Amino acid sequence: MLIFGGSQGAQKINEALIEILTEKLAKNYQIIWATGQKQYDMIKKALNEKMLDINNIENSKIVPYIYNMEEIMNISNVIVARSGAMTIAEISNLGKPSILVPLPNVSQDHQLYNAKVLEKAGAAKIILNDELTKDNLNDCINSIIMDQDLMKAMGENALKEASYNVEDKIYKEIKETIHNYKK
Repeated sequence: MLIFGGSQGAQKINEALIEILTEKLAKNYQIIWATGQKQYDMIKKALNEKMLDINNIENSKIVPYIYNMEEIMNISNVIVARSGAMTIAEISNLGKPSILVPLPNVSQDHQLYNAKVLEKAGAAKIILNDELTKDNLNDCINSIIMDQDLMKAMGENALKEASYNVEDKIYKEIKETIHNYKK
C-alpha cells in the first residue's frame, strides 16, 4: 500500500493515516507513506505524542518524500493519492488499483474529474477530501486488499486507461502553444 499526497503532502490524508496507525487499524496491509517534506516533522511530533516512534511502527515505513516513485508505485498493490494528471497517468500506466482523494478547490475541480475517469472505468474509488476519515479510508483499503479478484480487476481496468508518453505530449502542447503565442 503506497500512500502519498504529492511533494507537499496532503494534510487530510496525513491526518487520517495518523489515526489509522495510532489505532493500529492497518492489520491487513503494509504501508509506505510519503508525508511530504513540509509535514514530516509535524507528523513525527504527532506520532510521538501518541507514543509512536515514526521509525518503528509495525507494518509501516514513513518517509518525507519518495525519490524513486515509479519503482515504489510498481511494487505497491494499491495506491492512495491525490488525483493530479501525472499521478493518474502513472497509476494507469502501471495498472494499479487506487483510492483517490481529489484536492478540492483547484482549477475547475480538475482533480475530481481526473479521479472520475478511473472510477468510471472501475479502476479507482474516490473519497472526497471533506469526507475522508480514518474509518472510511481504512474500510476502503480493506475492501480492496481483502478481495483479490476486485484488486486484480481494478488493476486491469486501470491499464485500459493508460496513456503512454504523457510527458512528451505535454511538452509538444506547450511548445505549440508558445509557438502560436509568438505569432
